[in-house]
Amino acid sequence: MKKITVLDIMKMKQEGRKIPVLTAYNFYMSRILDDAGIPMVLVGDSVGMVEAGYENTLPVTVDEIIYHTRAVARGRTNALIVADMPFGSYQSTIIDARQNAARLIKEGGAEAVKVEGGRRSAKAIQAIVEMDVPVMGHIGLTPQSVHKMGGYKVQGKNKSAGETLLEDAHAVEKAGAFSIVLEGIPAALAKEITESLSIPTIGIGAGPFCDGQVLVVNDMLGLHQKDMRTPKYVKKYADLQNVISLAVGEFIRDVEEGKFPSKEHSY
Repeated sequence: MKKITVLDIMKMKQEGRKIPVLTAYNFYMSRILDDAGIPMVLVGDSVGMVEAGYENTLPVTVDEIIYHTRAVARGRTNALIVADMPFGSYQSTIIDARQNAARLIKEGGAEAVKVEGGRRSAKAIQAIVEMDVPVMGHIGLTPQSVHKMGGYKVQGKNKSAGETLLEDAHAVEKAGAFSIVLEGIPAALAKEITESLSIPTIGIGAGPFCDGQVLVVNDMLGLHQKDMRTPKYVKKYADLQNVISLAVGEFIRDVEEGKFPSKEHSY
């Protein structure tokens, strides 16, 4: 498998090939996903919730994204690595947006960055693209806007809101983004947006008509606490939470009963 670039991702839409995307936050998961053939890996600010235990993505810093991106970069050979620009890293000034995007590329090893927001983020997207840094957009349910949205709610449910999101999508494309995440919007609206853009759409909770789909790897592998609510759009492909719990339980019993380490595991 050859090294994937942003041009390859854009070509997949042109050829009608679906684009699978997963998040990764560490070296070993990155290597597993890359070996399995995933074309694009997102180092999402979701790391704050699934790895650090934050209530939402807002506390995540640029330094934290750089740390995790660097680990992911060391683990992959072929996949394209996109790093999230966390809250506060691009909203204040264009200079901040450019400097933080440059850090994610230079220090983190990312090959593209992701910016939330439509028209309100278009100037930042354009400024970053003008540095020759590829940008993935993100509209709809934007987690960094959780307080403004009053929670994680489906967006674009009425005609007016749908038209606003369509305008946002075109603003992101015009600003120079190579792709765009559509999160938490009705499937019919996602289909309309996808068909109206020349750049790929990557859906998460946006139905089957997007050019690609992304999931948080912890969600799809069943790596979450039982008391955590799983979004409707998540398909759990494994139950690693249970596998790990059973393994840990067996280890505890073996140690308590003196079965481990045995002669086989001793020098």
